[in-house]
Amino acid sequence: MIQSAQNNIVWLASYPKSGNTWFRIFLANLLKGREEPVDINAIGISIASSRELIDQALGICTADLRFDEVEKLRPLAYQQISTEANDIIYFKAHDAYFLPNGKDTLFHSQVSKAAVYFIRNPLDIAVSFAHHNATSIDRIIQRMADDTYTLCDNEDRLINQLPQFLNTWGEHSKGWLNQTDIPILVLRYEDMLLDTMNTFKKALQFLDLKYSDSDILRAIEFSSFDVLKLQEQKQGFYERMAKASSFFRNGRANDYINHLTKSQIDQIIQINFDRMKCFSYI
Repeated sequence: MIQSAQNNIVWLASYPKSGNTWFRIFLANLLKGREEPVDINAIGISIASSRELIDQALGICTADLRFDEVEKLRPLAYQQISTEANDIIYFKAHDAYFLPNGKDTLFHSQVSKAAVYFIRNPLDIAVSFAHHNATSIDRIIQRMADDTYTLCDNEDRLINQLPQFLNTWGEHSKGWLNQTDIPILVLRYEDMLLDTMNTFKKALQFLDLKYSDSDILRAIEFSSFDVLKLQEQKQGFYERMAKASSFFRNGRANDYINHLTKSQIDQIIQINFDRMKCFSYI
């Protein structure tokens, strides 16, 4: 353990396509306080699985290591980053809280200030995630129910992100929300849409960030879906998957009605009934 590590990392955690990017861009606009929207390709909040981030923190080339070796080193990288930081650091994270053994974690309390967990109706995630990956909805439904599912674990080519174990959609949320080592706040994507101001203010209060209502409203305006979509159309967005037509598609709730068959809806609900009921999705 690096003894000088601080409790200064905030994890912005979510299963993919749950509102994480929207909140990060809102937060970047708020923290930077500019008179125009922040460039969506320069928001300054990295993903915790960034290969470049880990390589720089550890002074090594992770491309030379096996996936399991890199996994063991990632917590050391966060400790190093925490030690060197002079302020609060925000990281996006899609990783499940617990590693596949169900005990160990990448996210140690010694470096963590807090976590915000974004959750979204899995019916809508299935549609959005399929679009994001340019694959079929049936394939995404299968992945969301796969307790071994891992992002970016292709060993055939080197990519800019390290592997991220997700587990199932339900276990992903359960792991983050049931852990007791890091203070955590849950934000439903649907509440972010329905009452953006109060939902975001709740997050800011949790994170001990004090800003005026006018500053918050401006950051909300600068991170609106229309603004983000226009930026992407003009200059692209580095988080868009190569085969996807866009990253910012429509940003609505209950869009699954227009895309899922009854069989697909029933399958997702059957698999995730308890967790969906817990968050008022059924």
